Amino acid sequence: MQTYKVYINNECKIVTDNWERFSSRYSVIDAAGGVTYNDKRQILMIFRNSYWDLPKGKLEPYESIEDCAIREVKEECGINSLHIVKKLVNTYHVYSFNNQEFLKRTFWFEMSTKHDGILLPQISEGITKVEWVSEKDIETRLENSYGSIQDLLTNRG
Repeated sequence: MQTYKVYINNECKIVTDNWERFSSRYSVIDAAGGVTYNDKRQILMIFRNSYWDLPKGKLEPYESIEDCAIREVKEECGINSLHIVKKLVNTYHVYSFNNQEFLKRTFWFEMSTKHDGILLPQISEGITKVEWVSEKDIETRLENSYGSIQDLLTNRG
């Protein structure tokens, strides 16, 4: 039996039966993003809408999920030279917008970059900071983050 971990109002709900019925209540959106490391093994994080987050965004028509992940990290952080290392897990979260309910499935990839230049937050997307975060500082950032991001970074192995 397939198990899905879905974050609703930042609380985890485990869906173990009838995924089709559960997901049919929502407009489903596919997105992709990256857990991106530099040469110092720091993780690229963004500060958006008062929360620490990871760069991610919606899949465009006719775009591969891998291309989407790379494009979103580039656009939201102003970096280049991205390389996908491996596929990670998918996360699921529910949100409301304009009186409509959405279920976003995000495909995550571990990425690496040799970018050592300036980081440029995509202000138009509500991103006010982009930072390389060391392993010892991740936990502090996760105290003010979304449940799906906490789960992803805590269980990345």
